[in-house]
Amino acid sequence: MADLKARTDISFAEVFLCSAFAACFAEFCTIPLDTAKVRLQLQRKTTSTDGVIVPKYGGLLGTIATIAREEGLSALWKGIGAGLHRQFIYGGLRIGLYEPVKKILVGDDFVGDIHLYHKILAALLTGALAIMVANPTDLVKVRLQAEGKLPAGVPKRYSGALDAYLTIVRQEGLRALWTGLGPNIVRNAIINAAELASYDEVKQIILQIPGFMDNVFTHLLAGLGAGFFAVCIGSPIDVVKSRMMGDSTYKSTLDCFIRTLKNEGFFAFYKGFLPNFSRLGSWNVVMFLTLEQAKKLVRGEVFYD
Repeated sequence: MADLKARTDISFAEVFLCSAFAACFAEFCTIPLDTAKVRLQLQRKTTSTDGVIVPKYGGLLGTIATIAREEGLSALWKGIGAGLHRQFIYGGLRIGLYEPVKKILVGDDFVGDIHLYHKILAALLTGALAIMVANPTDLVKVRLQAEGKLPAGVPKRYSGALDAYLTIVRQEGLRALWTGLGPNIVRNAIINAAELASYDEVKQIILQIPGFMDNVFTHLLAGLGAGFFAVCIGSPIDVVKSRMMGDSTYKSTLDCFIRTLKNEGFFAFYKGFLPNFSRLGSWNVVMFLTLEQAKKLVRGEVFYD
């Protein structure tokens, strides 16, 4: 039961901080799955001397095991600094702005359930705006995750997140921090719509079913639904984004798409689907559960019984 003195609303700044905290917590918990996903997406077909294709990484668990064995357990958290930077800015903005933008779209006098298309449009707008600000953090995160174990005597490109920012600016220019912005805007706008709008809609539908309440089980189901829709819709864009950020040889988004399709086929765009779903599914569950609790705490309500 909620406290009778609980607040009915919280400010944008409070929502931003709750969202940023929830996103950062989910990022820390699930980044090993994201690292495995990035490695699988960047992996290309290789042929041995006898003509047999021998991929280095195979599957979610195999990729995690290979990275841990060859590079150490800490390698699974490569890019965590930039990942937390990204989630604080991107997560805070995209989630924090979602409700205000929805209200702008439907008007202050609107009463009743907001239509799904308004939810989708609001999430598209907030996802695009947030990643325009946070793109440098996303780029650095992918660059750090893409680095494997180097041969003896070969120095690493970056010693950490801050060094990566400075090195990229020094060697490639300030604009390089926004490499892959095009596909990243498309990818994050679409995935944000799939996550926030689907979570909002699924939660609303579940709460209309007799016996269901606004509790942990409902948030769990809605979070899993959000993760599933996000991966199915956003995986091809995610692969292109990871490849453009991890490899500077591509001339454009279209060039990356065509070369990947020509050389590896359509299913290359769904490389790392299982780790991507495992990561996004678990990420959404952790993030939304944490977010709901953080907002309850700020309002003065009790936690789950």
